Amino acid sequence: MARVLVVGAGLTGGACAALLRGAALGRIAVWEKARGAGGPGTRRGAARRGAARRGAARRGAARRLVSSRLVSSLTGCRAGGRMSTSRSAQDAACTADLGAQYVTLETARAGSRRSFYEELLSHGILKPLTAPIEGMVVKEGSCNYVAPQGISSVVKYYLKQSAGADVFYEQHVTHVSLRDGKWEVFRKMGPPEQFDIVILTMPVPQILQLQGDIVNIINESQKQQLESASYSSRYALGLFYEAGTRIDVPWAAQYITDNPCIRFISIDNKKRNIESPEIGPSVVVHTTVTFGSEHLDSDPAEVQRLILSHLERIVPSLPKPVSIKCQKWRYSQHTRAGGRVGCLKAVCMLAQQHEAWAAHHDSCYSEVHLTSHPGRSPCQPNRVAGSFGNGRLPFLC
Repeated sequence: MARVLVVGAGLTGGACAALLRGAALGRIAVWEKARGAGGPGTRRGAARRGAARRGAARRGAARRLVSSRLVSSLTGCRAGGRMSTSRSAQDAACTADLGAQYVTLETARAGSRRSFYEELLSHGILKPLTAPIEGMVVKEGSCNYVAPQGISSVVKYYLKQSAGADVFYEQHVTHVSLRDGKWEVFRKMGPPEQFDIVILTMPVPQILQLQGDIVNIINESQKQQLESASYSSRYALGLFYEAGTRIDVPWAAQYITDNPCIRFISIDNKKRNIESPEIGPSVVVHTTVTFGSEHLDSDPAEVQRLILSHLERIVPSLPKPVSIKCQKWRYSQHTRAGGRVGCLKAVCMLAQQHEAWAAHHDSCYSEVHLTSHPGRSPCQPNRVAGSFGNGRLPFLC
């Protein structure tokens, strides 16, 4: 049985692990560079991890490396990629989605992908978005959904479906090389480990930063296509309040069109329909792409101050929060997705020697292949757009 590594515990990585586990492809490990809910390590025991490593040394299979891409990575936050839910430092029950805000299903193009939505809806992971969103453009035939327990609950659901996979956090992959017919994967902390299959689910620029034999696997033409992919950047601000705090605005969220700094504001608990007198409200602010690009390498404290000053002008009645979190999204949204063809070609090239495995993995890869929303303004905040299911999981923005 092959030993498989999925790099990244965002939506793509979680869905990929669940699909591979369901297909019984092999023994699966997930490495995520961010912090997990329980800190470093895995949700399985240390004894099991040791057994897995010893077992991997005895298992033989053909080497494979599969490249997939993920819309965004989370810097300095918990796992989940842009599907990340942050908590107040004072009250863990007070949460805010700093990345994706809601999920959109385009019914005309859904087809059998509806089953993915139906599954998440049946388990209460997603619910229809019914709260008022000012300035939101709604396409005819589309449906919008929110995650009541936070957008990270979607990722957690898929990781749970990968039962049997070992999930490790604070594992930052730096090199991928060939050794004795296997892929040897190096990380910043901890010894390297060997795998038969490695699936990368990070933004294209981070794939191109990897060192080792992977550098020679991607030919010049594919590299140029990957390098043509570009991303916008933005900041998100989470404001957390004490229980009982009232935020008197008539909307749950609002798109801003006339401010150079702020593009989107959400009363996050109101948007998710989880208002409670026992839990403090939270506010999420997304900046414009222009502001994000101009302040990409600025001091976070200064960026936070600037955002708050603009927020005060837009919503002067906002009370003072008990805690604030400033999040930088370096890879917020595709502005040019030229890397998709290069990634797909690399997958086909590396899988062709083992037709049975390649045919099976083709279906899995197509289901986790990311898509961007062609009709969206690059200034809209992060949201999941597209469709789940038999074809691709659209965890974009």
